Amino acid sequence: MFPNAKGSEQLSILATLDPGNQAPGVTNTGWVSLSTHHGLLALVQTGALATGATVDAKLQQAQDTNGTGAKDVAGKSIAQLTQASNGANRQALINLRPEELDVNNGFVFVRLVVTVAAAAANTSAQLLGVNPRLASAETANQAAVAQIV
Repeated sequence: MFPNAKGSEQLSILATLDPGNQAPGVTNTGWVSLSTHHGLLALVQTGALATGATVDAKLQQAQDTNGTGAKDVAGKSIAQLTQASNGANRQALINLRPEELDVNNGFVFVRLVVTVAAAAANTSAQLLGVNPRLASAETANQAAVAQIV
């Protein structure tokens, strides 16, 4: 589309789950608005998984940054990654377009939910805004982005 554009001008890091050894339980990003981008890409990564560990991830939608009316986005969950079936050191992607949300009922905020069960798993995840609507994507990066080279 824009062969002269830098990747950092087309992708924003909107929210992250920083790399770590996640104990069994649920972790989620904060709510982000999808109104500033033409799409969203969730990237889920696993490292070492303890014996029996499983990792699930899905996108949820809400009406505001407080999570009002939170519900799953239909069809936006990964197939479970498991230690028993070579789920360690893998990546999974979830694509989302704004029109896949319940926009008629005011749902324009999204978060990523990662669930680890049975045993600990090394995980990380990012929500990336794709193709900004108005400005360079760099302007929408979360505050934790330390450098763009």
